[in-house]
Amino acid sequence: MARHGGRTVRDLRRESRSTVLQRLYFDGPMSRLALGSAAGLSSGSVSNVVAELMADGLVEEAGTLGADGGRPRTLVRVAADRGRLVGVDVGETRVRVELFDLSMSELARTERVLPGHGSRSYDVGVVAGHILDGVAEVLGTDRADGRVQDRGELLGVGIGVPGIVEHTADGTLVHGQTVGWDAVPLEALLRDSGRLPAHVPLFVENGARTLGQAEMWFGGGRGARNAVVVLFGSGVGACVVTDEVEQGRAVEWGHLTVRVRGRRCRCGARGCLEAYAGAEALLARWREAGGQPPSGADEEAALTALLSAARPGDGGEPDPVAAEVLAETAEYLGAGLADLVNLFQPERVLVGGWAGLQLGPAFLESVRAHTLAHALRHPAGRVGIALGRLGPDAVTVGAAILPLAAFFARGGRRPPVDSPAPAPAWRAALGGRLAARRGGG
Repeated sequence: MARHGGRTVRDLRRESRSTVLQRLYFDGPMSRLALGSAAGLSSGSVSNVVAELMADGLVEEAGTLGADGGRPRTLVRVAADRGRLVGVDVGETRVRVELFDLSMSELARTERVLPGHGSRSYDVGVVAGHILDGVAEVLGTDRADGRVQDRGELLGVGIGVPGIVEHTADGTLVHGQTVGWDAVPLEALLRDSGRLPAHVPLFVENGARTLGQAEMWFGGGRGARNAVVVLFGSGVGACVVTDEVEQGRAVEWGHLTVRVRGRRCRCGARGCLEAYAGAEALLARWREAGGQPPSGADEEAALTALLSAARPGDGGEPDPVAAEVLAETAEYLGAGLADLVNLFQPERVLVGGWAGLQLGPAFLESVRAHTLAHALRHPAGRVGIALGRLGPDAVTVGAAILPLAAFFARGGRRPPVDSPAPAPAWRAALGGRLAARRGGG
């Protein structure tokens, strides 16, 4: 096959399809004329690519745009019903599974509670079973006559997990020290179950990274080239997006040492940020100080009780113990964020995760003040600190972005059966510049 600068004609065609799909996805509907200009393709090339994508059912017409003194232009867009994406959030209290169409509109969801939270017996078999059951359930709500609808082809399953994720030639390994996972071959376990179609791509990534990618593509990170997205849940983690690492990098921020010989962390070390600022540690410190969380309450309910005690909404007197614990937590988080600001000098810091969103704007003001007090003046003067915009579903949205990015990288074609997800391609497609493009940056 003919080559152009080391690339085959097939490579060039795939790249053109990929560029057109991405432009339509983030900026559409568009006319062919506008699309050619945006994608850097000639009018003939863009017409051919659009015709090919329409023949594949990936692109559809979306009305017309009037032109002064000229012929109206037909608009085209990505066909949202053409594919389905599954996002999975393996949290530390539950497994959440959601089904989306190509526009990232939610079609179905299910949740399964994880037993034994807080112990190191985070059973791999139980988690894998919940993932498989959840995927089957959400796909079952999108079936007709017992089969997945042809227009809703499953393009992939993305999974966000706690811990360090290692991609190897034999599959993905998860090193989740805080949950007792040591090189767990999660991808192989799910594949070997026989409950996932062999041809469907499967992606596993750190949950903080999937949260960060969701906020960069669709949330508070749109338009930013450099950002830090923080996951504040039972523990804490972060995703760092820079010019050098456009697709985002998960960092084990929760295990940065904030106090030498301090509290024992779930990871086994002493003095980690997570031992003071994660929701689990926050509630433990409240109990140790004399606070009384509701009996039998889960973490979310207990955190609500702490917040109500520290800041009663009925005009009553705040509980000084709860208020002090909350204030101290804000200071620890602020100091930890200041380290990220000094290290990476981001334009934006976004706080997400169920606990961060539950504590809300009032808590964020205190965190912001402590961050700016501890950070160097120059990076502190340039950073914006805000809550994430996508709510508690951000990790599942970000997980579903993984197969979506691979779909773009393949130019909308089905993956090869023997190689469902070439790592360099889908990782490159996660680049933060797509987010900047969507935000107009």
